[in-house]
Amino acid sequence: MFRRMKILPHERGLLFREGAFAGVLRPGVHWTFDPLLKLRLFVVSPRNPWLDHRDLDLIVKSGKLGGEAIVVDLKDYERALVWIDGRFAAVLDTGLYALWTVERDVRVEIVDARTMRFDHAELPVIVRSRTAASVLEVVHVEANHAGLWFRDGAYQATLAPGTYAFWRNVGKLQVQMVDLRELTLDISGQEIMTADKVTLRLNALVNYRVTDPLRSVAEVDGAAQALYRAAQLALREAVGAKDLDALLVAKDALAGELSVAIAPRAAELGLTVVAAGVRDVILPGDMKELMNKVTEAKKAAEASLITRREETAAMRMQANTAKILEASPTLMKLKELEVLEKVAHKANLTVVLGDEGLADKVVKLL
Repeated sequence: MFRRMKILPHERGLLFREGAFAGVLRPGVHWTFDPLLKLRLFVVSPRNPWLDHRDLDLIVKSGKLGGEAIVVDLKDYERALVWIDGRFAAVLDTGLYALWTVERDVRVEIVDARTMRFDHAELPVIVRSRTAASVLEVVHVEANHAGLWFRDGAYQATLAPGTYAFWRNVGKLQVQMVDLRELTLDISGQEIMTADKVTLRLNALVNYRVTDPLRSVAEVDGAAQALYRAAQLALREAVGAKDLDALLVAKDALAGELSVAIAPRAAELGLTVVAAGVRDVILPGDMKELMNKVTEAKKAAEASLITRREETAAMRMQANTAKILEASPTLMKLKELEVLEKVAHKANLTVVLGDEGLADKVVKLL
């Protein structure tokens, strides 16, 4: 007729009568009248703060938990953060929960998820919890990058480098990463005809940086490809207006023209052109051979001109020397003596000069 139920100090008893929750049995010995054996007792330990039972809704609605448990009933737009004994324990999704507060220090914080983005002072600890992945979507924005946050296709904000968390199941989330470092476009293998009908192959480089992340994404599908096409067109226009000789002489000027030409389009795309340059100018095989012949002829002409200049200068010096000697007989005699000295040295002769006219005789004799 009577049933004896003993509850230990670290336990609680959940008593049901014919499927209805009858109450919570505290520690001690309890006698209940149960002639038809319709009572069911579930013994739980409050040392585990999570009260998990299939009839939790009946237990909570009865109001018989008293002050020994915290009831958390989360609506569709609500989430909860749970700390147990000062340590973060879990992130709770929509639903009904109950936590014992008898043996453990339990703290619950209710959060409105309708904002989608979740900011919290203890975010690094929260996102590392095991339950966070099912409720939160974590996004990391790396250094020198910007994250463009879109909710249901609408732009919300530009995220600086860091870690961000967003509630799941409250909207469509998209975070697009944009690299803010200096990047390079390699415009290679461009076959372009010059104004004098010579087909060249050019390789160019364009260095650029994203300065307006939102515009670089929203303005066009692929800002880098759009800038690449603009650079191609600008390069063809600049080369097509020049002769081959002018192009080869002023290759650096062509790079400047390219940079100026694509700068307005880059600004429309949210980009800034840092530098542009022509890396290679490749001539066709026959044109290359012809250019080599022209260069060889120019160098030969320059060499011949230099030789003639030197010969002319030497003859001019000789003429000036003859005029000086003709005007100064004494200087002429000294030059004759220098010549005699050189001749006597090479021929191993001894020359003795006496009276006037002897030098002339020796010269004639030699």
